[in-house]
Amino acid sequence: VQLQASGGGLVQAGGSLRLSCVVSGGTFSRYHMNWFRQAPGKEREFVAGRSWNAANTYYAGPVKGRFTISRINTKNMVYLQMNNLIPEDAAVYYCAANRGPALSTDYVDMDYWGKGTQVTVSS
Repeated sequence: VQLQASGGGLVQAGGSLRLSCVVSGGTFSRYHMNWFRQAPGKEREFVAGRSWNAANTYYAGPVKGRFTISRINTKNMVYLQMNNLIPEDAAVYYCAANRGPALSTDYVDMDYWGKGTQVTVSS
């Protein structure tokens, strides 16, 4: 199973970016899909997750109301729309898939990871 994230870049504070992640080699519709991020010198942290059937969606507190996760199972795609970006959002963003029975916010529960995409926010 391969995950490929894209869409990162440099944006001014207050701006928007949309990250995309395509999954190949597995049964996308069976995976809970998630976004994590890691800033320099910090632990990898959960950002958002959406269950395989889109029935459940979780957001980390700092991004709630600004970020939206979505998925299109027929395209094997998951997206992260990021609005009103702030410098604290700057990090490498990773998409991850979880095959477990429930959506999880814990990185140890993730089964597959993509390479990250860099998001830089200038103040």
